[in-house]
Parts: sequence; structure tokens; C-alpha cells
Amino acid sequence: MTTFFANFNYHIDGFLIFFYRLTGYAFVDYIIGTICLAFICVVIGEISVSLALKFNRRYFEEMKEEMLTKERLSMHAYKAGDVAGYKALNKEATDAWGKRFFTMVGYSAGILWPIPFAMGWMQTRFSAVEFDIAFPLSLIFGKSVGYIFTFIPIYILCRIVFKYMRPHLPYFKGVQKILNEYDAEKPH
Repeated sequence: MTTFFANFNYHIDGFLIFFYRLTGYAFVDYIIGTICLAFICVVIGEISVSLALKFNRRYFEEMKEEMLTKERLSMHAYKAGDVAGYKALNKEATDAWGKRFFTMVGYSAGILWPIPFAMGWMQTRFSAVEFDIAFPLSLIFGKSVGYIFTFIPIYILCRIVFKYMRPHLPYFKGVQKILNEYDAEKPH
């Protein structure tokens, strides 16, 4: 497994380092390169999850239908005065909702899988790079921080920017429609 990561880093190094050498100014290049790397991670994660959602859409629809059916049946049982039936069906509806909810949470976490690869590559290139921190942040983080401290906020910023770009990008327009459908189902 170690050779896989070593070979992986070797093969992507030439591509990724290009973004870190655009202007000739070290700090500017570092920021530009890290933005590009973070954005690549966002796009790869989004594509991965969107494919998983598309391939499993029927399964999600079945879970939704099961949840709605059990909910509807539990309300009929309640109106009919069948308290035991209501409780049993309501529990089944809640279980179906939970199963669907945690499946979606799992898929959402799948967006993050490219980050360890990016961090592993950055480790090979920037492990010795330190950024001095001014007071009062130096009281919390120490005198300096490394590449992780810069990557994480840049990644978060790229996720936010991508959220607003998604509805306008060719492939992701369809993905946005799916996400809007899931959002419309959430209780408000």
C-alpha cells in the first residue's frame, strides 16, 4: 500500500506543482497552488458523490417511499384508534427516515475523501514550510503554523465558492436539481 501512495504522489507531483510555480513569488504561488489543489479536491469529491447519488437514486426513492407509506399508515392507525398499530408503524417510519438520513450523511462525508491524498502530497512538498503568526493568534497556535493550517480554510472557502458555482456548471446543473429535490423533502 505504501508503494501505491509513493507512486501516486510521484505521478501527480508534476501536475500539481505547476500551480505552485505560476508567478515566481513564493507566497503568492503557494496561495494560488493551494487554492487550485483545494478546488481540485472539491470537484473530485463532488463528482464522486454525485455519481454515487445517481447510481443509487432508485434505492433512495425506495427508502423515501417506505418512509412515507409507513408514516401514512401510522396516521390511519392513529385515526382508527389503533394505538399499538400507530406506535409500531410510527417506529418503522422513523427507522426508515433514520436509515435514509444516515445514508445521506455517509454520502456527504464521501465528499471529503480526496483531502487525505492532497494532504499527503502537500506533506511531501511543504512539511518544512512554516508561516509566522502574529499576536494574539500566536498565543493559541504558537509562533508558526504549517501547510495544514492554510489548506483547511482555503478548502472551506473553495467549498463555499463551488456551492454558488454548481448551478451554473454543465455537469453539476443536473446534480443541483437532485440536491434541490432532497432539500425540498426536508421538514422546515
